[in-house]
Amino acid sequence: MYPKLEINLKKIRENISYVKKLCSESGVSITGVIKGCSGSEQVAQQFLEQGINSLGSSRIEQMKHIKSLEKSCETMLLRLPMLCEIEDVVSCCDISLNSERVVLEALNEASKRLGKKHQVILMYDLGDLREGVWLPDELVTLSNAVESMDGLHLLGIGANLSCYGSVKPTIKNMKRLISVTELVEVSIGRSLEIISGGATSTLPLIKDNKLPKRINHLRCGEGIILGKDLGEYYDCQIPLHTDTFLLKAQIIELKEKPSHPYGELVVDAFGNHPVYHDRGIRKRAILAIGKQDFGSHEKLISVDNRVLIIGSSSDHLIVDVTEASDYQVGDIISFTMYYQPMLYLSLSNDVYKSFVL
Repeated sequence: MYPKLEINLKKIRENISYVKKLCSESGVSITGVIKGCSGSEQVAQQFLEQGINSLGSSRIEQMKHIKSLEKSCETMLLRLPMLCEIEDVVSCCDISLNSERVVLEALNEASKRLGKKHQVILMYDLGDLREGVWLPDELVTLSNAVESMDGLHLLGIGANLSCYGSVKPTIKNMKRLISVTELVEVSIGRSLEIISGGATSTLPLIKDNKLPKRINHLRCGEGIILGKDLGEYYDCQIPLHTDTFLLKAQIIELKEKPSHPYGELVVDAFGNHPVYHDRGIRKRAILAIGKQDFGSHEKLISVDNRVLIIGSSSDHLIVDVTEASDYQVGDIISFTMYYQPMLYLSLSNDVYKSFVL
Protein backbone atom coordinates (compact mmCIF):
# COMPACT_ATOMS: atom_id res chain seq x y z
CA MET A 1 0.00 0.00 0.00
CA TYR A 2 1.24 3.47 -0.92
CA PRO A 3 2.00 6.17 -0.03
CA LYS A 4 3.85 4.58 2.86
CA LEU A 5 5.76 5.90 5.86
CA GLU A 6 8.33 3.25 6.78
CA ILE A 7 9.57 3.58 10.36
CA ASN A 8 12.75 1.73 11.28
CA LEU A 9 12.40 0.82 14.96
CA LYS A 10 15.81 -0.87 15.09
CA LYS A 11 17.56 2.34 14.06
CA ILE A 12 15.43 4.39 16.47
CA ARG A 13 16.43 2.02 19.29
CA GLU A 14 20.08 2.52 18.44
CA ASN A 15 19.63 6.31 18.41
CA ILE A 16 17.91 6.20 21.81
CA SER A 17 20.65 4.04 23.26
CA TYR A 18 23.40 6.38 22.07
CA VAL A 19 21.74 9.61 23.27
CA LYS A 20 20.77 8.06 26.60
CA LYS A 21 24.39 7.03 27.23
CA LEU A 22 25.65 10.47 26.18
CA CYS A 23 23.26 12.23 28.57
CA SER A 24 23.78 9.78 31.44
CA GLU A 25 27.50 10.48 31.40
CA SER A 26 26.65 14.15 32.09
CA GLY A 27 24.09 13.33 34.79
CA VAL A 28 21.16 14.28 32.57
CA SER A 29 17.91 12.31 32.42
CA ILE A 30 15.62 12.33 29.39
CA THR A 31 11.91 12.57 28.81
CA GLY A 32 11.36 10.96 25.41
CA VAL A 33 9.14 13.20 23.30
CA ILE A 34 6.77 11.31 21.01
CA LYS A 35 4.58 14.09 19.62
CA GLY A 36 6.57 14.29 16.36
CA CYS A 37 5.53 10.76 15.42
CA SER A 38 1.90 11.23 16.52
CA GLY A 39 2.48 9.44 19.79
CA SER A 40 3.25 6.15 18.04
CA GLU A 41 3.04 3.36 20.60
CA GLN A 42 5.64 1.39 18.62
CA VAL A 43 8.12 4.28 18.90
CA ALA A 44 7.17 4.87 22.54
CA GLN A 45 7.96 1.23 23.26
CA GLN A 46 11.52 1.73 21.99
CA PHE A 47 12.12 4.41 24.63
CA LEU A 48 10.71 2.19 27.36
CA GLU A 49 12.79 -0.81 26.28
CA GLN A 50 15.95 1.31 26.39
CA GLY A 51 15.24 2.31 29.99
CA ILE A 52 13.72 5.74 29.39
CA ASN A 53 10.55 5.49 31.46
CA SER A 54 9.46 9.10 31.03
CA LEU A 55 7.52 10.06 27.89
CA GLY A 56 6.16 13.42 26.88
CA SER A 57 3.82 14.98 24.35
CA SER A 58 1.97 18.22 23.78
CA ARG A 59 -1.23 16.29 23.06
CA ILE A 60 -3.31 15.00 25.94
CA GLU A 61 -4.82 12.15 23.88
CA GLN A 62 -1.37 10.75 23.20
CA MET A 63 -0.58 10.78 26.91
CA LYS A 64 -3.89 9.05 27.65
CA HIS A 65 -3.04 6.32 25.17
CA ILE A 66 0.48 5.73 26.51
CA LYS A 67 -0.83 5.62 30.09
CA SER A 68 -3.44 3.06 29.09
CA LEU A 69 -0.71 0.86 27.60
CA GLU A 70 1.88 1.24 30.36
CA LYS A 71 0.65 2.61 33.68
CA SER A 72 4.14 2.66 35.19
CA CYS A 73 5.39 5.05 32.50
CA GLU A 74 5.90 8.63 33.73
CA THR A 75 3.92 10.94 31.44
CA MET A 76 4.70 14.61 30.91
CA LEU A 77 2.39 17.14 29.20
CA LEU A 78 4.69 19.45 27.26
CA ARG A 79 2.21 22.10 26.16
CA LEU A 80 0.79 24.30 28.90
CA PRO A 81 -2.55 22.84 30.06
CA MET A 82 -5.84 24.27 28.80
CA LEU A 83 -8.38 25.05 31.49
CA CYS A 84 -10.89 22.84 29.66
CA GLU A 85 -8.69 19.73 30.06
CA ILE A 86 -7.56 20.03 33.68
CA GLU A 87 -9.16 16.82 34.95
CA ASP A 88 -7.66 14.83 32.07
CA VAL A 89 -4.23 16.35 32.74
CA VAL A 90 -4.31 15.24 36.36
CA SER A 91 -5.76 11.83 35.48
CA CYS A 92 -3.27 10.78 32.81
CA CYS A 93 -0.21 13.05 33.18
CA ASP A 94 2.17 12.74 36.09
CA ILE A 95 3.88 16.04 35.25
CA SER A 96 2.88 19.19 33.39
CA LEU A 97 4.71 22.34 32.35
CA ASN A 98 3.09 25.55 33.63
CA SER A 99 3.36 29.32 33.74
CA GLU A 100 -0.11 30.61 34.75
CA ARG A 101 -1.38 30.81 38.32
CA VAL A 102 -5.04 30.34 37.39
CA VAL A 103 -4.17 27.07 35.66
CA LEU A 104 -2.09 25.91 38.63
CA GLU A 105 -4.97 26.66 40.98
CA ALA A 106 -7.28 24.59 38.76
CA LEU A 107 -4.76 21.74 38.70
CA ASN A 108 -4.52 21.91 42.47
CA GLU A 109 -8.28 21.65 42.95
CA ALA A 110 -8.56 18.77 40.46
CA SER A 111 -5.67 16.94 42.12
CA LYS A 112 -7.33 17.19 45.52
CA ARG A 113 -10.65 16.00 44.11
CA LEU A 114 -8.96 12.99 42.51
CA GLY A 115 -6.77 12.25 45.51
CA LYS A 116 -3.55 12.83 43.57
CA LYS A 117 -0.37 14.85 43.91
CA HIS A 118 0.30 16.37 40.51
CA GLN A 119 3.87 17.42 39.73
CA VAL A 120 4.62 20.67 37.94
CA ILE A 121 7.62 22.23 36.26
CA LEU A 122 7.39 26.01 36.10
CA MET A 123 8.65 27.41 32.81
CA TYR A 124 11.00 30.40 32.65
CA ASP A 125 11.42 32.32 29.40
CA LEU A 126 15.10 32.69 28.54
CA GLY A 127 14.37 34.82 25.47
CA ASP A 128 12.83 32.43 22.96
CA LEU A 129 9.49 34.15 23.67
CA ARG A 130 7.27 31.12 23.69
CA GLU A 131 5.94 29.91 27.06
CA GLY A 132 7.36 30.87 30.42
CA VAL A 133 7.46 33.47 33.17
CA TRP A 134 9.49 36.50 32.05
CA LEU A 135 10.72 38.07 35.30
CA PRO A 136 12.68 36.28 38.06
CA ASP A 137 10.60 37.88 40.83
CA GLU A 138 7.42 36.66 39.16
CA LEU A 139 8.83 33.13 39.01
CA VAL A 140 9.71 33.25 42.72
CA THR A 141 6.21 34.46 43.58
CA LEU A 142 4.60 31.74 41.46
CA SER A 143 6.85 29.09 43.00
CA ASN A 144 5.83 30.10 46.50
CA ALA A 145 2.19 29.91 45.45
CA VAL A 146 2.67 26.33 44.19
CA GLU A 147 4.40 25.38 47.44
CA SER A 148 1.26 26.39 49.30
CA MET A 149 -1.01 24.18 47.15
CA ASP A 150 -1.71 20.80 48.77
CA GLY A 151 -2.49 19.03 45.49
CA LEU A 152 0.70 20.03 43.68
CA HIS A 153 4.39 19.30 43.99
CA LEU A 154 6.87 21.75 42.48
CA LEU A 155 9.28 19.39 40.74
CA GLY A 156 11.51 21.94 39.07
CA ILE A 157 12.10 24.84 36.71
CA GLY A 158 12.39 24.48 32.93
CA ALA A 159 12.93 26.47 29.78
CA ASN A 160 12.20 26.15 26.09
CA LEU A 161 14.65 27.29 23.43
CA SER A 162 14.87 27.18 19.61
CA CYS A 163 11.27 26.18 18.94
CA TYR A 164 9.77 29.62 18.30
CA GLY A 165 12.38 32.35 18.64
CA SER A 166 15.24 30.15 17.33
CA VAL A 167 17.37 31.10 20.33
CA LYS A 168 20.34 28.77 20.72
CA PRO A 169 21.01 27.08 24.07
CA THR A 170 24.33 28.41 25.37
CA ILE A 171 26.41 28.18 28.51
CA LYS A 172 25.25 31.72 29.31
CA ASN A 173 21.50 31.14 29.14
CA MET A 174 21.80 27.76 30.88
CA LYS A 175 23.59 29.52 33.75
CA ARG A 176 20.74 32.06 33.83
CA LEU A 177 18.29 29.18 34.21
CA ILE A 178 20.33 27.79 37.10
CA SER A 179 20.54 31.21 38.75
CA VAL A 180 16.79 31.80 38.66
CA THR A 181 16.20 28.26 39.96
CA GLU A 182 18.50 28.98 42.88
CA LEU A 183 16.51 32.13 43.67
CA VAL A 184 13.41 29.94 43.86
CA GLU A 185 15.16 27.38 46.05
CA VAL A 186 16.26 30.04 48.53
CA SER A 187 12.73 31.40 48.68
CA ILE A 188 10.96 28.05 49.19
CA GLY A 189 13.69 26.65 51.44
CA ARG A 190 14.47 23.43 49.58
CA SER A 191 16.26 22.09 46.52
CA LEU A 192 14.30 21.26 43.37
CA GLU A 193 14.68 17.88 41.73
CA ILE A 194 14.78 19.06 38.12
CA ILE A 195 16.26 21.87 36.08
CA SER A 196 15.03 21.09 32.58
CA GLY A 197 17.33 22.75 30.07
CA GLY A 198 15.34 22.39 26.87
CA ALA A 199 15.24 19.84 24.13
CA THR A 200 17.18 18.48 21.16
CA SER A 201 18.97 21.78 20.57
CA THR A 202 20.68 21.48 23.98
CA LEU A 203 22.37 18.18 23.10
CA PRO A 204 25.40 19.90 21.46
CA LEU A 205 26.31 21.37 24.87
CA ILE A 206 26.32 17.85 26.30
CA LYS A 207 28.32 16.46 23.40
CA ASP A 208 30.96 19.19 23.87
CA ASN A 209 30.93 18.70 27.66
CA LYS A 210 29.83 22.30 28.17
CA LEU A 211 26.43 21.90 29.83
CA PRO A 212 26.50 23.49 33.31
CA LYS A 213 26.31 20.77 35.94
CA ARG A 214 22.99 21.59 37.58
CA ILE A 215 21.05 21.16 34.34
CA ASN A 216 19.89 17.58 34.81
CA HIS A 217 16.96 17.03 32.46
CA LEU A 218 16.09 17.39 28.77
CA ARG A 219 12.93 16.80 26.77
CA CYS A 220 14.16 15.09 23.60
CA GLY A 221 12.32 13.54 20.71
CA GLU A 222 13.20 14.89 17.28
CA GLY A 223 16.96 14.65 17.76
CA ILE A 224 16.65 11.03 18.86
CA ILE A 225 13.85 9.74 16.65
CA LEU A 226 14.88 11.46 13.42
CA GLY A 227 18.53 12.17 14.13
CA LYS A 228 18.87 14.73 11.36
CA ASP A 229 18.68 18.23 12.86
CA LEU A 230 21.75 18.01 15.09
CA GLY A 231 24.18 17.76 12.20
CA GLU A 232 22.23 19.88 9.74
CA TYR A 233 21.21 22.80 11.94
CA TYR A 234 23.52 22.75 14.96
CA ASP A 235 26.77 21.45 13.45
CA CYS A 236 26.80 18.73 16.09
CA GLN A 237 28.26 15.55 14.70
CA ILE A 238 26.72 12.67 16.65
CA PRO A 239 26.64 9.20 15.03
CA LEU A 240 22.87 8.83 14.76
CA HIS A 241 20.76 7.23 12.04
CA THR A 242 19.09 9.92 9.91
CA ASP A 243 16.96 7.57 7.81
CA THR A 244 14.69 6.24 10.53
CA PHE A 245 11.62 7.55 8.68
CA LEU A 246 11.26 6.89 4.95
CA LEU A 247 8.46 8.18 2.74
CA LYS A 248 7.75 5.84 -0.16
CA ALA A 249 5.48 7.20 -2.89
CA GLN A 250 4.34 5.79 -6.23
CA ILE A 251 4.74 7.37 -9.67
CA ILE A 252 1.36 8.06 -11.31
CA GLU A 253 2.55 10.07 -14.32
CA LEU A 254 5.87 10.16 -16.20
CA LYS A 255 6.25 12.62 -19.08
CA GLU A 256 8.62 15.05 -20.75
CA LYS A 257 7.41 18.62 -20.28
CA PRO A 258 8.75 22.18 -20.16
CA SER A 259 10.33 23.12 -16.83
CA HIS A 260 8.65 26.56 -16.75
CA PRO A 261 4.84 26.99 -16.64
CA TYR A 262 3.31 28.24 -19.89
CA GLY A 263 0.88 31.18 -19.65
CA GLU A 264 0.13 34.14 -17.39
CA LEU A 265 1.19 33.37 -13.80
CA VAL A 266 -0.84 34.29 -10.69
CA VAL A 267 -0.58 32.20 -7.49
CA ASP A 268 -0.52 28.51 -6.66
CA ALA A 269 -3.23 26.61 -4.75
CA PHE A 270 -1.91 27.96 -1.44
CA GLY A 271 -1.68 31.61 -2.50
CA ASN A 272 2.09 31.53 -2.96
CA HIS A 273 4.24 32.90 -5.79
CA PRO A 274 6.69 30.07 -6.56
CA VAL A 275 9.87 30.76 -8.51
CA TYR A 276 10.36 28.53 -11.54
CA HIS A 277 13.66 27.93 -13.35
CA ASP A 278 13.58 27.33 -17.09
CA ARG A 279 15.81 24.32 -17.75
CA GLY A 280 14.16 23.34 -20.99
CA ILE A 281 12.30 20.11 -21.59
CA ARG A 282 12.74 17.71 -18.67
CA LYS A 283 11.40 14.29 -17.74
CA ARG A 284 9.03 14.76 -14.82
CA ALA A 285 7.35 12.25 -12.53
CA ILE A 286 4.25 12.93 -10.47
CA LEU A 287 3.95 11.01 -7.20
CA ALA A 288 0.69 10.31 -5.36
CA ILE A 289 1.47 12.33 -2.22
CA GLY A 290 1.10 16.03 -1.48
CA LYS A 291 1.31 18.97 0.86
CA GLN A 292 -1.66 17.83 2.92
CA ASP A 293 0.37 14.74 3.78
CA PHE A 294 3.90 16.13 4.31
CA GLY A 295 3.63 19.92 4.59
CA SER A 296 6.60 21.38 2.73
CA HIS A 297 8.35 19.46 -0.05
CA GLU A 298 11.50 21.49 0.71
CA LYS A 299 11.83 19.36 3.86
CA LEU A 300 11.98 16.10 1.92
CA ILE A 301 15.25 14.61 0.66
CA SER A 302 15.33 12.11 -2.19
CA VAL A 303 17.22 8.93 -1.37
CA ASP A 304 18.11 8.68 -5.07
CA ASN A 305 20.36 11.67 -5.71
CA ARG A 306 19.42 11.58 -9.39
CA VAL A 307 15.88 12.67 -8.46
CA LEU A 308 15.31 16.42 -8.06
CA ILE A 309 12.27 17.61 -6.12
CA ILE A 310 10.57 20.37 -8.13
CA GLY A 311 7.38 21.22 -6.26
CA SER A 312 4.06 20.05 -4.93
CA SER A 313 0.35 20.73 -4.65
CA SER A 314 -2.18 19.38 -2.17
CA ASP A 315 -2.06 15.81 -3.50
CA HIS A 316 0.87 15.72 -5.92
CA LEU A 317 4.66 15.75 -5.57
CA ILE A 318 6.52 16.61 -8.78
CA VAL A 319 10.11 15.47 -9.29
CA ASP A 320 12.63 15.73 -12.12
CA VAL A 321 13.87 12.28 -13.17
CA THR A 322 15.72 13.30 -16.34
CA GLU A 323 18.92 11.81 -14.94
CA ALA A 324 17.08 8.68 -13.78
CA SER A 325 15.58 7.34 -17.00
CA ASP A 326 14.99 3.85 -15.58
CA TYR A 327 11.89 4.88 -13.60
CA GLN A 328 8.47 3.71 -14.85
CA VAL A 329 4.86 4.47 -13.91
CA GLY A 330 4.10 2.44 -10.79
CA ASP A 331 7.67 2.58 -9.46
CA ILE A 332 8.40 3.79 -5.94
CA ILE A 333 10.63 6.74 -5.03
CA SER A 334 11.85 7.09 -1.44
CA PHE A 335 12.61 10.17 0.67
CA THR A 336 14.18 10.87 4.03
CA MET A 337 12.94 13.97 5.82
CA TYR A 338 13.23 16.74 8.35
CA TYR A 339 10.88 17.26 11.29
CA GLN A 340 7.88 18.80 9.54
CA PRO A 341 7.19 15.94 7.11
CA MET A 342 7.67 13.40 9.91
CA LEU A 343 5.03 15.22 11.95
CA TYR A 344 2.55 15.60 9.07
CA LEU A 345 3.03 12.12 7.63
CA SER A 346 2.67 10.49 11.05
CA LEU A 347 -0.67 12.27 11.48
CA SER A 348 -2.02 11.59 7.98
CA ASN A 349 -4.67 8.87 7.83
CA ASP A 350 -4.04 8.60 4.09
CA VAL A 351 -0.44 7.44 4.55
CA TYR A 352 0.08 3.75 5.34
CA LYS A 353 2.47 3.12 8.25
CA SER A 354 4.85 0.17 8.34
CA PHE A 355 7.54 -0.75 10.85
CA VAL A 356 10.97 -2.31 10.43
CA LEU A 357 11.87 -4.24 13.58
